[in-house]
Amino acid sequence: IAQRLASQSDQLLITRARPEIYKHVKEILPEVEYHTDARAIVLNRLKNIALRPGIMVVCGGTADLPVAEEAVVTAELMGNKVEKAYDVGVAGLHRLLDQLPRLRQSRVVVAVAGMEGALPSVISGLISIPVIAVPTSVGYGANLGGLAPLLAMLNSCAAGVAVVNINNGFGAGYVAALINGRQSQP
Repeated sequence: IAQRLASQSDQLLITRARPEIYKHVKEILPEVEYHTDARAIVLNRLKNIALRPGIMVVCGGTADLPVAEEAVVTAELMGNKVEKAYDVGVAGLHRLLDQLPRLRQSRVVVAVAGMEGALPSVISGLISIPVIAVPTSVGYGANLGGLAPLLAMLNSCAAGVAVVNINNGFGAGYVAALINGRQSQP
């Protein structure tokens, strides 16, 4: 499948790929790269294109990193420069507030969080740009496989929060890229 897609496109993204899958794809397509944290295989023959600034991906804790990195890889492959701020959960609010100037310079923010899922609501209360909330299935307490943060994000009272499904870093990165692309057009 990867070989056929690569024969018809200059870009290819395979998500949720284990290292052994990468090894097989690399034998067929030597130019692919593996992004370990994102668990993604990427083929990008369009590397010399200028990237659009405007997307920031934040995550509450280091356990959220694979989902956050999946969003980053997706948005970058779609031609966006992505800023990152990791481990800025609301349990240590000062870490998030330290990122406020960078958040305000963004056009769209992807906020990835597990546990109680408060991060997107807090961010949206501080800035006036779209926030894409991504609940994760990791975290302490009664996370319930991501259901607890999903429900919290869906019930956010902060305006400007849109929610994707549990662990859907790809979907969040894709939507962020679409929003950023629309905002950079005349």
